Amino acid sequence: MKLVYNVDARPAFSKAIVFAFQQLLAIMAATIAVPMIISGTYDSVGEVSMSIGAALFGAGIGTIVYTLFTMRKSPVFLGSSFAFLGSMAAAFAGAVSAAAGFAGLLLGAIFAGLVYVVIALIVRAAGVEWLNRLMPPVVIGPTVAIIGLSLAGNAVGDLKTANAGGHELIAILCGLITLLVVTLCSVYGSSKIRLIPFIIGILAGFAVAALFTAIGSATGNTALMICDFSKITALWKDGVSFSTFISAPEFTFIKAFDGFGDLTGAYVGTIAAAYIPVAFVVFAEHVADHKNISSIIEKDLLDDPGLHRTLLGDGVGSIAGAFFGGCPNTTYGESIACVAITGNASVYTIFITAILAIIISFVSPIVAFLSSIPSCVMGGVCMALYGFIAVSGLKMLQPVDLNDNRNLFTASTILIAGIGGLSLNFGKITITTIATALILGILVNIILSGKKSAK
Repeated sequence: MKLVYNVDARPAFSKAIVFAFQQLLAIMAATIAVPMIISGTYDSVGEVSMSIGAALFGAGIGTIVYTLFTMRKSPVFLGSSFAFLGSMAAAFAGAVSAAAGFAGLLLGAIFAGLVYVVIALIVRAAGVEWLNRLMPPVVIGPTVAIIGLSLAGNAVGDLKTANAGGHELIAILCGLITLLVVTLCSVYGSSKIRLIPFIIGILAGFAVAALFTAIGSATGNTALMICDFSKITALWKDGVSFSTFISAPEFTFIKAFDGFGDLTGAYVGTIAAAYIPVAFVVFAEHVADHKNISSIIEKDLLDDPGLHRTLLGDGVGSIAGAFFGGCPNTTYGESIACVAITGNASVYTIFITAILAIIISFVSPIVAFLSSIPSCVMGGVCMALYGFIAVSGLKMLQPVDLNDNRNLFTASTILIAGIGGLSLNFGKITITTIATALILGILVNIILSGKKSAK
């Protein structure tokens, strides 16, 4: 679609705040999911509780670092990376205490970030032409599609989830209403409405879910209970005070302070083995994401500002984000899809989003409110976001001749491996579905490259 705001555009501040809040909503579900998944996983070594507020703060810091390294030319938000879930779990599994586990998170993020720095230096010296030959459109297009398709199960799973234990069909109804409102706003809305379809959709879905919950609470019908407001009500149970409204997140570096003395050589080796290989895997997703956003803004970010700068921004931003939030960051497909659907590619908006994430992380009621948005509502939003990522990848295949069996087999290998969920496990190291599909596609393309196309 035609961009309403280009990369270097600066919307009025009042508008930018609204656009930034929408970006934050688009990436929020995945960003806070990582610390929620890890929390409580290994309480045998002590209390393992990762802060949602700290994750938001870390994502904001990481995005600012990325924006500066990319010279304000790449409109992408960084959030918690799901690819490192296994690595983070390994940090606590091998730790002698919870504090040592948090120290392991910081050490692992440094290892992963340094991988990006090393690759960036290599790219700076060798250029990116070799990468374009290794990953032509017939490889990168299906890979981008897989990024969206591989998340389809997450979107549908969320769509069917009622946070307060209500009936699945009621949850699905709320999620589909959200999706419908987002779609109608994007297609039939005025120029202003088309810039904020996700905010309107989420508010509409949340309102419907809250209405069902209120009716269910009044009538004692648990099937209608969709919203869980316990995190909001918990703020007021001990009365109202300053800390009820403003509180500092539990930053990872503070929790890790007492754990550095417990680090051993063997444990450091375990962390390195858990994080470094995954960083190489996420590199492939980094390239796919930047190819995707490049096609949307019609400017190749691998050339300008350059892959070496995007890698440095991602790597250093990931270290900075983990220092506060514990989670290595990565560029978010949800953010890219939000840019594409709304036509707002303003890096200024992304920067304001990062600042907003940092501020909100200190405001307890807002964090509680965002956490209370029902999964089914976010599932409806994610159906649009993930679907758009998949379609963006398929659009990259348009100039590819699929009548040529070389291209046909390359694309089909990636799609089937990705949709089928093929991943590889080597001990504690997991090569994700996306990375596995990409690697197979590259190999097939190389093997078949010796065959000349039919005249």
